[in-house]
Amino acid sequence: MLDGRQDQYGVLVRRYQDVLFRYAERMTGRPDEAEDIVQLTFVRGYRSLASCRDPDRVGGWLFRIAANLCKDQVKGRRRREQPLDEVRELRVDEPGPLAVAEQDEIRRRIDGALERLPADQREAFVLKHVEGWSYQEMSEQLEVSVPALKMRVHRAREELQRLLESYYAQTQ
Repeated sequence: MLDGRQDQYGVLVRRYQDVLFRYAERMTGRPDEAEDIVQLTFVRGYRSLASCRDPDRVGGWLFRIAANLCKDQVKGRRRREQPLDEVRELRVDEPGPLAVAEQDEIRRRIDGALERLPADQREAFVLKHVEGWSYQEMSEQLEVSVPALKMRVHRAREELQRLLESYYAQTQ
């Protein structure tokens, strides 16, 4: 496909690494694991490049590798609290420490709720609402019907709402 040209594979890495990282981070909830998954995706992709049937769809092929790695990573793993984010330097134009702490807490709660969703719902929700994919794009990449994806996203939204409402009811 690339005629043995490693520099051409580098173009693919630059083109897809950010979107694969964002997807993997949302699926695993951990940036360090997401980095490992993206790296492994490109290693596996390079080693099995000959098995990519349609060169025009190499992005989807790499995405499928990453999706499978994410599912393997989170399968059977118990939900744990994420470590506190790194301390940020305070600047005049940034919100104060209390506002930053509140935003971080909200982010942790949302990420925690996302982790509690079934993998297929989390995947559909992240692709639709975080990555901004259309249902048609999702259908083509995941090989799932559009109505099934709409149902997954709907159920994910309902469950996220329930989980977040439960949390906020407990804190008041």
